[in-house]
Amino acid sequence: MTSIARTFALSLGIAATTIFLIMLGLFMWRYPMEEREFRACRVVVAVLDRATEIEGQNLTVRPTRALEELKADSPNLWYVVSAGDMVSEYGSERRPALPFAFPYHGPVGSSVFNTLDQKSTFCLAVVQRGSLQLAMMIGEPQVRFGRIARNFLIRSVFSIMLLALAFAATVAVGAALAARFVSRGIERVALRALAIDPAAPQGLISLSEVPRELKPLVEALNRAFGEIDAYIRMQRRFLGNAAHQLRTPLTLLRAKIEDVPEPALKAELVRDVRRLTSLVSAMLDLARLQNHAIEKRPIDLAEITLDVLADFGPSALDAGIELALERAEEGPVLVQGVDAAIRSALANLVGNALIHAHGARRIVVTLAGRSIAVEDDGAGLPDGAEHKLLEPFQTGNTAGGGAGLGLSIVREIMTAHGGELAIFSAPGHGTTMSLRFPERAAATKSPQLDLEAR
Repeated sequence: MTSIARTFALSLGIAATTIFLIMLGLFMWRYPMEEREFRACRVVVAVLDRATEIEGQNLTVRPTRALEELKADSPNLWYVVSAGDMVSEYGSERRPALPFAFPYHGPVGSSVFNTLDQKSTFCLAVVQRGSLQLAMMIGEPQVRFGRIARNFLIRSVFSIMLLALAFAATVAVGAALAARFVSRGIERVALRALAIDPAAPQGLISLSEVPRELKPLVEALNRAFGEIDAYIRMQRRFLGNAAHQLRTPLTLLRAKIEDVPEPALKAELVRDVRRLTSLVSAMLDLARLQNHAIEKRPIDLAEITLDVLADFGPSALDAGIELALERAEEGPVLVQGVDAAIRSALANLVGNALIHAHGARRIVVTLAGRSIAVEDDGAGLPDGAEHKLLEPFQTGNTAGGGAGLGLSIVREIMTAHGGELAIFSAPGHGTTMSLRFPERAAATKSPQLDLEAR
């Protein structure tokens, strides 16, 4: 869609030009009688001038199409054409007494005069034709308005076009300024809407900051933001309450499983309860992440990475997978954050790689700058699966070996730290998941989560 300002300016410019031309036509149609007679005189003079031929001592007025139309429209038409001593006359029986004698000798030009009886007018015009002066006197012409208008437009086309363009440009500039004012108001509303946190959209757009015409739109947006915020709060409250209420029954169920006499059934029940417990714990973690605040402190990413890899070393050895660390530079890598939260995020990525990277023989954790990347050489993810994995309860393991909340929690952790979780994968070429932290040095407080309360 084109811009509002351009469309507004173009539309009003065209409308202004059309109105200008209509007004011009009305002005010509409503000419004062004297003006109309003078314009008609010029038209008839032009017709007679084109119809008159002078050859030697002969002056002839040819019956041209325009002259015949003029005669048909003017039943009382008369005219006298003279050049030197040569004279040609039409309608002499209708011609009244004139104040000039024939042949007429006078200055070049045209004008309208009264007859001697003062009852009518006639047109007198003198044009230069070579060495001779062609004098024409015309009375009672009935000239169609179209001919007058056409003659006027032909003679004044440049002036009319210039005036029309100036008029249209003035209107278009005014329209563009008005449209720009409206579009600036829309831009302000859009910027204020973009500044609202999607995770907590309780911020309202002030009605005093927008034009009156946009206030209904802003009121609708504020109402929508309020409803979305209420829904998000209700959803988070339900998630936390449900997870908390499920913990006690799971603990009791696990205790009762210890009394099951069949080892195979007991092992299967323990595995199912463990999965349910993992799911409930993940739901509680997600609820804490979304409803609390964290206090960030300087932490060392290099130290956290070494500790996490040491924790997963035995599991990798049992799975027959090589676990390696690559560093771009030695020494500590300091960022602002919560130690427990970053450890949980990195452990989640490494654990996912060990469990879900089918066919992987090597997992490499790369620490470069303020980024930690976990790369495996497994089968990779299907096309388009990267975005689905970031949604709650989505898992890349079709066998059902996970709760599907791990990566969602990792994303919440990185969002709270001002960073991001990036996933890149190609079928048959493994998967890379990266924790990317912002370039910030000073410790700050963020109103989003608290992992230390875990």
